[in-house]
Amino acid sequence: MLHPDWLLDPRLDSPRDELASCFPVAFQLARTVFSLIIINKAGGLIYQREFQAGLRKLSTNDYLVLAGTFHGVHAITRSITPKLPLASNTSPAVSSPGANTPTTGYSYPNPGTPASGLESLETEKFRLTCFQTLTGTKFLLFTDPTSGTVDTVMNKVYELYADYVMKNPFYQLEMPVRCEAFDRHLGAWLRGRT
Repeated sequence: MLHPDWLLDPRLDSPRDELASCFPVAFQLARTVFSLIIINKAGGLIYQREFQAGLRKLSTNDYLVLAGTFHGVHAITRSITPKLPLASNTSPAVSSPGANTPTTGYSYPNPGTPASGLESLETEKFRLTCFQTLTGTKFLLFTDPTSGTVDTVMNKVYELYADYVMKNPFYQLEMPVRCEAFDRHLGAWLRGRT
């Protein structure tokens, strides 16, 4: 609960700072989303929207180039994900005379999870977080680098996308997203968090 005592506390500049101290992660996430870009599985830009000032303005052509470039970099980082050596499978008590050579192989760090590629890129001015769906659609979220995890925001963006874009009978897969309900609900949800 906010009190007028915040005026007397020199550590707090405003009631907003008191709120931020009570709910640091949720509060930071709300005010730090700069932009959202959605890229289809072929690397084409299908959605772009800015929510807050903070990033340099780009032209439409720049966003198209950014989407294609990120798609390529993501594919390269996915293919160069290192495989870790497996532990040797030989034990002296069970090994047969002809099987003294240890069997070694390589596997991804999480064998049940496929290689994912670039997931986060951080600079002094922004953090780029990528979430790739099982169908290959990529969601790029640009946030403030001082914010905490953006998993909650990314999950909600994906939920809204599934509800208002993918369930829209007039939307064609892999085509630009032109869904007013998605825009409206996404903007309202992000504004409601600030």
